[in-house]
Amino acid sequence: MSKVFTITEGLENLGALRTGGQGSVYKGRRMGPMLTAVKLLPTPIYAESEEDKNYLNFRNEVVKLRKVNEEPNPNVVKILSSGITESGSLPYIEMEYIDGPDLCDLLQQPNDKVFTLKEVIRLAYQLAGALAHCHKVGVKHGDIKSNNVKYNAGTGNYILIDFGLAVLTDEERRTSIRHAGAIEFMAPEQHDGLMLPQSDVYSYGIILYEMLTGNVPFPLTGNGETARNNVRLAHIESPVPDLRIARANAMPANWNNEKREQEMQVPHWLLAVINKCLQKRPENRYPSGVELYEDIVSNSFAADTKVNNAALLAENERLQTLVDKLEKSEAEKNKELTAFQNLTQQTAAYYDPQKGMYVRPKSLMLISRGTFTTVVIAALVFMALFSYSFFCKKSAPESIVPVYVKPADFMKPPFMGRAYNYDSVIKAQQAAILKKKAALKPKKAATVAPAKGKQEEKAKKKKRKKFLGIF
Repeated sequence: MSKVFTITEGLENLGALRTGGQGSVYKGRRMGPMLTAVKLLPTPIYAESEEDKNYLNFRNEVVKLRKVNEEPNPNVVKILSSGITESGSLPYIEMEYIDGPDLCDLLQQPNDKVFTLKEVIRLAYQLAGALAHCHKVGVKHGDIKSNNVKYNAGTGNYILIDFGLAVLTDEERRTSIRHAGAIEFMAPEQHDGLMLPQSDVYSYGIILYEMLTGNVPFPLTGNGETARNNVRLAHIESPVPDLRIARANAMPANWNNEKREQEMQVPHWLLAVINKCLQKRPENRYPSGVELYEDIVSNSFAADTKVNNAALLAENERLQTLVDKLEKSEAEKNKELTAFQNLTQQTAAYYDPQKGMYVRPKSLMLISRGTFTTVVIAALVFMALFSYSFFCKKSAPESIVPVYVKPADFMKPPFMGRAYNYDSVIKAQQAAILKKKAALKPKKAATVAPAKGKQEEKAKKKKRKKFLGIF
């Protein structure tokens, strides 16, 4: 990027970051890779001498401004140097360069239109700490607005920047505010050229209102003087619109009902802090950032303690219920494991790492209890019958001598026990069969003979017919 003009020796101008009626901010670079932000004030200083009123006021304000960095604060930008530019004779303040978006940019797409309560409380704590740090050393910022608070992407902190208005004279400040100031954030007394610690407190309340609702309470609807006067008059006379209604109307569409309900629970202490900051009269606000910071710390700590106690009780109850369920489940699993171990012992099962499961030996066959009982009973019956047939078989007495009887006397009464052998019985049976056959033979011959004669006669007649038929 080409240089616009020379700032001072050893400080390179890398171009404008933003411009406004209260001065312009340029990106600078010191020797090496160090980047800085340089605030150029609009009123030129032609002579660096105490006779020049502008130079004297600038030097006095810079001295106070440097006190801010005597004790570093993580939420206040570091002032590196100040001086007069080589070309243009414009006073400048060199500050550290914060890499990150402005606070107002965090409300633009693709971000949500409003901050979550958790993030608003974090911003309230850090920004109040920055104000308290500045007010302790007697430095009033005078230009607190959402684009003068940057989000440090490296540390995750919110940083208060741009102390340019703090080094202007009352007349320069009044002129700057009238024509180019961010009138939406300015306290009623600032329109008269006054800059009090309570003025910073008022602007702080406007920022919190904007983060919760997505817009300032009195927005500027045009760039003309009439629009600016309307906003100025609203700060002086009009009541602040209800914050909770404005937040409900600005809820992002991508939040579900549960989150919407949760995000609508704005803590009462936070609403009270914002209400006190936005009082019309300075004496009704916090005297400075110190009291504001103390009130936020005490309220947020007390609220967090109550919430944490309730949360701890709820969490303990949830964990106890979970422990009971786990113990019951563990007992059931142990019972099942014991039963499984007994089963594996009874079945001689073993774990097969290749199959990844328990298997039983192939030589072992499992049968049901009923089947086993039936098999045992059948085996016992079989053994009883076998034993009976083996041990109870009758044999013929050795003293009896077999006697052959005649077949005629074998089956005749009286049936008396006679000693005979098996051959006699067989011979007697065969003799009876032969006798029956002999008695049946004559009858068969007598019945068959007539039938034979008739057949022979029929055959003779047929032969005669055939013979006669030849002739």
